[in-house]
Amino acid sequence: MTAPLTILGTGMAGIQLARQVRARDAARSITLITADSGDDYSKPLLSTGFAKGLPPERLASRSALALAEGLGAVVRTHTRVTGLDPEARTLAIGAETLPYGELVLATGAAPAMPFAIPSTLAGRVFTINDLDDYRTFHSALEGLGRPARVAIIGSGLVGCEYANDLVAGGHGVTLIAPEPTPLARLLPEPLGAALGAAFREAGIALESGRTLAALGEDGDGVALALDDGRGLEADLVLVATGLSPRTALAEAAGLAVGPEGIHTDRYLATSAPGIHALGDVACVDGVNAMYVQPLQAGAKALAATLTGTPTPVAYGPWPVLVKTPLLPVVALPPRQAPARWRIEGEERDWSALAEDDEGRLVGFALTGACVRRKVELARAAPALLI
Repeated sequence: MTAPLTILGTGMAGIQLARQVRARDAARSITLITADSGDDYSKPLLSTGFAKGLPPERLASRSALALAEGLGAVVRTHTRVTGLDPEARTLAIGAETLPYGELVLATGAAPAMPFAIPSTLAGRVFTINDLDDYRTFHSALEGLGRPARVAIIGSGLVGCEYANDLVAGGHGVTLIAPEPTPLARLLPEPLGAALGAAFREAGIALESGRTLAALGEDGDGVALALDDGRGLEADLVLVATGLSPRTALAEAAGLAVGPEGIHTDRYLATSAPGIHALGDVACVDGVNAMYVQPLQAGAKALAATLTGTPTPVAYGPWPVLVKTPLLPVVALPPRQAPARWRIEGEERDWSALAEDDEGRLVGFALTGACVRRKVELARAAPALLI
């Protein structure tokens, strides 16, 4: 008889794993525990909903109850696990002690908050990392009864996608970031400049090379002070300054963790017997890949391992398709700084090829019409974890 499986987290990683395990084992006991509503939804859709005018209920494909019924599993929602005892194989949920057979930590990553938010602005400053967050921000937008002035802090992947989505939804957007061009971690500067030009043309105000010095009240809105002494006004602020793996539970239990996540081998096994980690929270053989394709590969491999066929995860190249319709962007970031970037193009159509000292392709970035090269270049790029 196989051991009961408990999965912490009902994001994309947790749900995909449960589906994969159930497809391989129709009888196994599966329990999913989540601190949020447990609705089944596609996280990438969160940054496309405002342009389409989608209310939160349209983004959820199934409720937690329907998810439980479909999987033949127990789904415990709005349940926060407060402790983990690897030796006793138990979880603490407040005063409750819950035993587990095998445990998978799929707790994801939390938005990094680089500054304190005054309590008086709690209803005006937001992050969006799950469907519950989307509900809260959507409600704040609807409550204004008019197009909003939204200041977005951070011009990385999340900040740029929401800037595009919100301006397409009719809202005014200001994008504030210290980097000289958007998507600086994915795009060399000429490509980032092309994306910035497309944003400005659509009406997005870019405050590049600027940081936030202070937040304060401005009537019913927010006053933002920049580091150059200028002030801006907004109705709402969206903070998009990166994600940090949720490792606190694992660290308190004595598992091996680091800033990049819970350490696992290529079988996704942690340093504690019977415990695996998956998705954004996992650092697999030194690699933390917070993207859909590596997550899917991990869920498939771990499901096989948990059902009797030990299978190491193997990542191939995972091009990142950025949801910025104002200028299509695809990037495969190199794992280390390349020896050089070979950049070609003009106006909005650019190709940037990252090469090592021997001229081998180790990554790429594409904009505009050049994104059609993504399949060709992905096939030429090396596997990132073999």
